[in-house]
Order: sequence, then structure tokens, then C-alpha cells
Amino acid sequence: MSIKVGVIGFGLSARVFHLPFLKASGAFHVRAIGSSQHQAVQDSWPDVDVYSDPEALIADGGVDLVINTAPNHAHFLLSLCALEASKHVVIEKPFVTCLVEGEVLMRQAAESGRVLSVYHNRRWDGDFLTMKKLLREGTLGRIRYFETHFDRFRPHVRDTWRESGGEGSGILFDLGPHLIDQAVQLFGMPNAVTAQVAAMRDGARSDDSFRITLHYEGMQAVLVSSPFCAGPNLRYKLEGEAGTYVKYGLDPQEARLRGGLVPGGDEWAAEAKEDYGTLYTASGSEAVPTVTGGYQRYFNALAACIEGQGPNPVPPEEALQVMRLIELARESASSARTLSVM
Repeated sequence: MSIKVGVIGFGLSARVFHLPFLKASGAFHVRAIGSSQHQAVQDSWPDVDVYSDPEALIADGGVDLVINTAPNHAHFLLSLCALEASKHVVIEKPFVTCLVEGEVLMRQAAESGRVLSVYHNRRWDGDFLTMKKLLREGTLGRIRYFETHFDRFRPHVRDTWRESGGEGSGILFDLGPHLIDQAVQLFGMPNAVTAQVAAMRDGARSDDSFRITLHYEGMQAVLVSSPFCAGPNLRYKLEGEAGTYVKYGLDPQEARLRGGLVPGGDEWAAEAKEDYGTLYTASGSEAVPTVTGGYQRYFNALAACIEGQGPNPVPPEEALQVMRLIELARESASSARTLSVM
């Protein structure tokens, strides 16, 4: 029996990162989409109900699971409404815009007996899975330094809610959750945070760049995002006492999904050999085959969790750790201090 889904929003997140996987999976059935773009929705999804009011979608008695891809400032209230209506809820990252909101949602999910999950899909990037494999196998020895980038070439401000200066806007809330979540998945919570978060572009109303250092015992993790990177993008540098792994370019899934590729089977997300990362050691260098990722793994695990057959793929407690570090990064940047993680 398929899980009936209502998706709030019909922007990039819904169209590229959620709906293709729901359509490809036999575990889900998209029943409703909440959007003001009625014609656009019906052109692509003629058999679904379209709601202009997201609360009307939540009230639909045929919806079991609500996926909230609304702008960040609406994550909390719409998700709370869905949980109070006894719906399972998936929230597009970031989880919320402040810690208190996340704690309220977690309590409501527990009281309602419903699954609350956050879509940190980059856990299923192939290059990230490759680093996890290298760490698990001890290939690099003791890790001393980790650097991760999510850079873009967007030197001019755009007229979007993400750059509006409103609650939840800015690159720290947009790309920060990806980098922070991956670092915490690799190394756990740090001891301290030092951050620079800035609006660098002319006319910028929201932060558009950051550099966050997570301090660990004997190691640092540096997380970077810039809007001025026009050349080859460094994605990861993982330095250990036995070697270094370096990877350029983004996981191919986003580009393929944007291009309309249907995510079927296990190999659609496989990376081309010419894009593999490189392992450097005292004896030389070699290409490291990228582990094949796949965002469908999140949805497969989500379905199993809702059916009581497996764990939550991204439990809210882990997403709340990410929000804690975002808050500390903002405070560190504004005060120009290194802050302890309590």
C-alpha cells in the first residue's frame, strides 16, 4: 500500500529533489501539491489535486505524508500544522530557522506519534560516501585537516526570497546545512566554532559567503562558500598522516536531475571516471573510484521508517545539531570570537 504524499511548494526543491524520486518509487503516491502555479503543476502532474492554500493541503484526509519545501521562514508553522494534523512530515533543509522551533517540532512529532525527518540529501552524494569509505578503511591515517567547499559563480544579486534579507534567507541557511551536516556525520560535533559570514556582493541584502572553522581535538574542519568562484571548484580536501584525498566538482546528481533525467535503478548517479578524486601518498598518486550515491536511498529509508520497518534516515535530533552550529557560526561572525560548543 503506497504512502500518499502532499508536497508543499513547486519550486526547484520540489521539482528536482523530491518529486522525481516520489514518482520513481513504488512506495509513494503523490496525491496533492500546494502551489500558486496551478497551470504549471497540472501540466506536469495532471492527476494530482492542487491547493493554493498549504493548510488546505494539510487538511486533506487522504494525505499521509507532507513534504514541506516552502521558503525557510515557513518551515516551522506549516510543519507544526501538519504534525498536529497527524501527518508524517519531511522538511527540506534547513530544518528550521532557530533552535526553539526545532525543539517544538520534535515534541509535537513525539506526541503525535508521527515521523519527522529533514532532507539532508547530500549524505547520499557519491564523493561524500567515498570519504566515509576512506575513513572507515583508515586509508589516510589519522585525519588532521578537512576542507569542504560549495562555491558558485554568482557575482550579481538575484531577486529571490533566498537573497531577500528576510528570515531564513542567505547562503548560510541555504548551503551551510549541507556542509555542516556532512562534517558532523564524518567527525561528530566539534569543540568550538570560528566563523566569518558576510555579504560580499554589491547590493547584497543577505549573507552570500562564509568560512566556518570547526575545531576538533587535533584537527580542523574548514567549510567554505563563495559566490565568486568561476574556475574549477574544489569540493573536498581530506588530509591525514598517511595521505590526502582531493576532489573537484559537485556530485553529478543535481545536474542530471535538473536536466530531466529520471532517477531509475542504482547506476543513474554513478560518476564518470574522469571526475574521480585523487589520493596522494608518499609513494605517488592514484584515482579513487567514486562510490555510487543516490538520493533515492533517502526515500527508500523514509518509506521503511513510516512503515515501521527501519530507522529515520535523518532524525530531527541530528538536524537540530546542524542548527546549533549555524546559530554559533552567526554569533561567532557577529562577535568576531571563537565560541565553545556546549
